[in-house]
Amino acid sequence: MKNLVAGLTGGLAALAVFAAPVAALSVNEAGVAVHSEAAMPAEADRQAILAMEGEYEVTFAFSEFLPIASDYELRPSTETPAREVVVVIADEPGYISLQHLLLVGERDDPMVIKHWRQDWHYEPSRLMAYRGFGNWEMVEVSAEDARGAWSQTVYQVDDSPRYAGLARWEHGEGASTWTPAVSWRPLPRRDATTRDDYDTIAAVNRHTVTEWGWTHEQDNSKLVLRDGSPRELVREHGINTYRRAELTGAENAHRYWAATADYWADVRAAWDEIMLASEFSVEDDAEGTLLYGPVLSEGQAVFMGGRETEEAFENAAAIIEAQVTADGQPAEILP
Repeated sequence: MKNLVAGLTGGLAALAVFAAPVAALSVNEAGVAVHSEAAMPAEADRQAILAMEGEYEVTFAFSEFLPIASDYELRPSTETPAREVVVVIADEPGYISLQHLLLVGERDDPMVIKHWRQDWHYEPSRLMAYRGFGNWEMVEVSAEDARGAWSQTVYQVDDSPRYAGLARWEHGEGASTWTPAVSWRPLPRRDATTRDDYDTIAAVNRHTVTEWGWTHEQDNSKLVLRDGSPRELVREHGINTYRRAELTGAENAHRYWAATADYWADVRAAWDEIMLASEFSVEDDAEGTLLYGPVLSEGQAVFMGGRETEEAFENAAAIIEAQVTADGQPAEILP
């Protein structure tokens, strides 16, 4: 599998990114884009991204505050505590990948659930635009827009793409902030499993890194697309707060990742291949029973010793192939 990576970015067209530094792009003998020594990112940018690694007490807080539709009633606000371990799985000059792992259940001996992943790319050259209803297409990024900027791509628990943005880091006294333009994204699972009155979120996805941890803010507009043109239903503010802590049971997260890293590397590579297409579509239900749940379960089987990595990936590849189309054809992962 080629080691190519995707990301997402801005405007109401929800863009996602395939990365290669614009001013530093070269191609090796195998035809793979690689970084040169030109156009290296600022070290302050890299350190802000890498600072998100670690152990955290987390709160996920969301509050609808402004109804746009005249008959809309605001839903109750939510605040959910969690414990997460964030590990660095790739650290290159223009590419950093962070994997989030949830600790649930008993605090001294918690169960580990693979959570979201964030990939950061410096000066990306190609973008993927989310069009709603599980459909994406690729667009180009200009050298001017990419210059000095980082894309952040967020992936779901099965490593399928979710959303992203493109922006330049701003560093101030006590805080570093990255604020992209508005981008579309699929429904969050907290809404997908409980309601069906809107179709996508247009969001600003802001990250701020401090000495005590970091925050992930979301300025969300919930949009209805099914009528043929987007209309805004309600606005919501979200803030996920990651406060650095020493977590009991954190070693379980590292054990899980050590056991399953090869499996998930194969899954990531499969998605990278799919995202080389000009357009692709992903089908799953709100509960994740068609795609994300089965792919996650294969990883759990590897961790528990019930499946070898190769067999688990073959099973996952068959699941992905059944639920994904690329350029109008079923995805082809396995020979």
